[in-house]
Amino acid sequence: MKQLLIYCRPGFEKEAAAEIQDRAGQFGCPGFARAKDDSGFVIYECFQPDDADLLARKLLFRELIFARQMLVVWAELDDLPLDDRISPLLEAAEGMELCGDIRVETPDTNDGKELSRFCRKFTVPMRQALRGKGLLTRHETRHRPVLHLFFMANNHVILGYSYSFNNSPFHMGIPRLRFPADAPSRSSLKLEEAFHVFIPREEWETRLTSGLKAVDLGAAPGGWTYQLVSRGMMVTAIDNGPMSPSLMDTGQVKHYREDGFTWRPARKNTYWLVCDMVEKPARVVATMADWLVNEDCQEAMFNLKLPMKKRYGEAVYNLQQLKDKLAELGGFHVQAKQLYHDREEITVHVYQPRKVAKLQPKE
Repeated sequence: MKQLLIYCRPGFEKEAAAEIQDRAGQFGCPGFARAKDDSGFVIYECFQPDDADLLARKLLFRELIFARQMLVVWAELDDLPLDDRISPLLEAAEGMELCGDIRVETPDTNDGKELSRFCRKFTVPMRQALRGKGLLTRHETRHRPVLHLFFMANNHVILGYSYSFNNSPFHMGIPRLRFPADAPSRSSLKLEEAFHVFIPREEWETRLTSGLKAVDLGAAPGGWTYQLVSRGMMVTAIDNGPMSPSLMDTGQVKHYREDGFTWRPARKNTYWLVCDMVEKPARVVATMADWLVNEDCQEAMFNLKLPMKKRYGEAVYNLQQLKDKLAELGGFHVQAKQLYHDREEITVHVYQPRKVAKLQPKE
């Protein structure tokens, strides 16, 4: 397999292309990336025939910043008969490894959205046909690869597969979230999505639970604070602007009208530090690193606003600066993703596995 398909946010194809070419080259799988502006995906062409499968297994998906999904291209069909798409797809899928799930998807574009209804309807008969041919397990399982049908038009599709241990578990790589009616701002969805992407669901009861203390820098009007409060945490909100009255009425929020870059807690009892301030990435990184190195918090989630040009380079540079600053203490794990609810930014998560392990109940 020589091609790797990467889903990304429309408008960030160049960043996704630069990243996969860079990472694949470092991994010893040279090739070149093909990207079309605002298409919502990138194709990486490997020079060696089996390198795409190798990358899909070994290049950690969670370490890719701009990729929403990563899969191996098995076949591309660009002239499907509209009266029978299933037969040629079954023929093209012959020889594929037995898969445990199917996802019928589109690019996250306006044209793609027009195909979404068709994709939903097409999934059921396609699943049945694949099972009839022995290409899909009788019951969905995460112990087998995922079969993807990526429709770019109603007669143009890429057939591929991803490994369930190294992909996004979400359809189109996008968690489906509903905006809470009582949330102060839509930015609330950024932090909720980050929790879904970065925190294993089985650890929510220990890492996202009541009894923990949190600090929200640049909190007003309270979109991120809302997510912490709704999980029972006690939150210190730092912002010169006003907070939502409904959040203050919960009794779980203390609001200090101070500068988020200079304020520090009097006691070292903060578990979560979150921050969504509009500021240069370097300044945010320096502040987050200071909190973490001085153990003023245990886990941090924050956004870095990217410039209009050289966004990939800026992201890599600032993440490396963060890792360098944390190296003196050691043991930190840094993750970064451009989430669906992000725009010109990436979300960064930092934690120490050994400290997280202490929160987990003992067997």
